[in-house]
Amino acid sequence: MGNKAFDVTALGELLIDFTENGSSAQGNPMLEANPGGAPCNVLAMLEKLGKKTAFIGKVGNDMFGTQLKNAVEEVGIDTRNLVIDNEVHTTLAFVHTYPDGDRDFSFYRNPGADMMLTKDEIQEDLIRDSRIFHFGTLSSTHKGVREATRYAIDVAKEAGCIVSFDPNLRPPLWKSLDDAKAEIEYGLGKCDILKISDNEVEFLFGTTDYDKGAALLKEKYNIPLILITLGKDGSRAYYKDMKVEAAPFLQEKTIETTGAGDTFCASSLNYVLEHGLDNLTEENLKELLTFANAAASLITTRKGALRVMSTKEEVLDFMKSRGVN
Repeated sequence: MGNKAFDVTALGELLIDFTENGSSAQGNPMLEANPGGAPCNVLAMLEKLGKKTAFIGKVGNDMFGTQLKNAVEEVGIDTRNLVIDNEVHTTLAFVHTYPDGDRDFSFYRNPGADMMLTKDEIQEDLIRDSRIFHFGTLSSTHKGVREATRYAIDVAKEAGCIVSFDPNLRPPLWKSLDDAKAEIEYGLGKCDILKISDNEVEFLFGTTDYDKGAALLKEKYNIPLILITLGKDGSRAYYKDMKVEAAPFLQEKTIETTGAGDTFCASSLNYVLEHGLDNLTEENLKELLTFANAAASLITTRKGALRVMSTKEEVLDFMKSRGVN
């Protein structure tokens, strides 16, 4: 495992997040074109933590595709399998931010370049040469890219990669929520590490009893490490017969929550890369969650995500400032 060229390869969407940034003199909302997409946000944070990463995806041959390729390369992510589509434009998302920092998405993706990735465009060797393969469900919303994603997962499993999954449910992107549930369930059946949010547990099981949700996930899918993010209530880890909780680092300076879950996910994967997945203790899990919560909290104070991830030192300094060592 340790001799592979890449620590983490991720497959999925790469898009522009247009985020609100004040108003013009005429009173119109001003939008900032931030590079976005959950998989590359995860990889960007891993790069900041000193890991080697690669991305598999597709953008359009347009100004936004060029911006995204440059941004991803700028933070150190390998783009040899970032495909340029000459026919279909780069996917765009417009993000409305509420006063508490939460947000609502409107997508321009019918079609968008990210969903045009095909099985034939996947460079298998990149996945085989990675310790962890990470994916979400936005690369399974449509038939062609779904086939590509499932193929990539099969390659990862065969190569002995640790497989990481974040459902990242975005209801507007699905023809039906039944389709979304089916694809989430497919991912659950393939992963070794699951990062899932409280609202996604509710979506799957119709309960706000997250211990019950975790028990159902374990029973049905036998996932070694389940991480549930609870927003302002922190996070929980479920591993073997252990359940560990960590308090949140609440912020007065929250601007927006874009990228918080991705930062949490990346920090968790980083911990597994450094400690393995086989013999984690309660102390390990507490350490994993505490650092991941702190990193996620910090990103909420910054606009965008991919370009502004924190270093390990910044996260540790922030934890110290809150009295946590």
